[in-house]
Amino acid sequence: MEYKNNILYLVTYLFENHYMQPEKSSKMPWTMLGSAWLMSFAMWVPTFCIPPMEHIIKEELLLTHAQTSLLFSVTWIMIAIVAIPAGLIADRIGVRKAAGIGIIMVVVGTILRSTATSYPSLLVFTFIYGFGIGWIFPNLPKLVSAWTPRDKAGMTMGIFVTGISTGIALSLTITMSSIFPITGTFQGVFFFWSIPAIIAAIFWWALVREPPRNNLHDELISSGKTLSLKVLRNKNLWLIASFFLLNEFFFAAWTGWAPALIMLKGATAELAGFLASIVLWIGIPTVFLMPRLAYKLGLRKPFLWLPSIIAAIFAWGAIYMDLSLMWLPMALVGIAVNTRFPILLALPIELIPEGEVGTASGLILSIGCAGGIIGPLIGGRILDLTGSLDLSLLALTGISIAMAVVAFMLPETGTRNRVK
Repeated sequence: MEYKNNILYLVTYLFENHYMQPEKSSKMPWTMLGSAWLMSFAMWVPTFCIPPMEHIIKEELLLTHAQTSLLFSVTWIMIAIVAIPAGLIADRIGVRKAAGIGIIMVVVGTILRSTATSYPSLLVFTFIYGFGIGWIFPNLPKLVSAWTPRDKAGMTMGIFVTGISTGIALSLTITMSSIFPITGTFQGVFFFWSIPAIIAAIFWWALVREPPRNNLHDELISSGKTLSLKVLRNKNLWLIASFFLLNEFFFAAWTGWAPALIMLKGATAELAGFLASIVLWIGIPTVFLMPRLAYKLGLRKPFLWLPSIIAAIFAWGAIYMDLSLMWLPMALVGIAVNTRFPILLALPIELIPEGEVGTASGLILSIGCAGGIIGPLIGGRILDLTGSLDLSLLALTGISIAMAVVAFMLPETGTRNRVK
């Protein structure tokens, strides 16, 4: 069985089309691509509507910041638990059905969240929603790539990735400025953000077709075996996994608590959501341009360690900046995280033996998601204990410095090094 079924594969396809995929139409599959874009948009907005209205949920349900951060971290928890089994199940029932089941669970979970009146019920319903994301996450890019003409792979994957970034950015931007004033309750906001998932589910089941099996074949990746001891002893595997864990820690903690940080500096909830969204809006062009530059220059490592140093500088600087300057760390951290992330995700293809890429990628994904779980929880606990996020920013400074160190330890996989 194959394991071309996670985000590592998605971004690899965005960079370099290593594979021959026969019997694909030369025409752009706009119906498939549009449905996939809508699903990628819809599955993330219910997660990222939480940070802008965290203070409202906390006050109404009498919670700690750590408890509200768990509502945000559930997505990473469920991806870590569900993504690999969901990919294996998709090999049996088809990726269209697997992703379709996932979006139905997202719809059910998000609608149920709009009925929650207590923390336990809200948490349970959020886990249902997160379970759906775990089903979609490994299978959606797989289906998109299977319908993509070889010569259009980079463009279609780039368009697909913008669905994720746009959904997150829009959720941060308009949740408090537009949606909450209309609905008047956090439950109403949850219901509003279930509407994209409902529409995505209808389009998915009505328009998307299962790709031919031979279009899903990839001899480089196999999910039907466990990692060999040789690969487990490969230090590059653990360096990549460590970097991925640190990266998810930073990203989830930064995006999860950025609105609260900006509000602590005197911003309204509406302004805080907008400034926090800059990280994602600026990431849309960055995720297209920086990988192209990296491949043109034939280098990888500078696109890992340099962004990490920049992120460290501005995570530390955010402690001392006043509200009028907070757009600056949001913009530069956005460029940094959206530069290193796609470069990082291409590394397993370049550093892990071909027959082990799929299973190694699954291990890296699971380890990395742990960072997305831990980061926001630590930030919430620090805010509970100190009433400030300064220690969180210091922790993120250290995390970024650690990423720079790991990046220097990785071998250079760019073409310039191979020429030498």
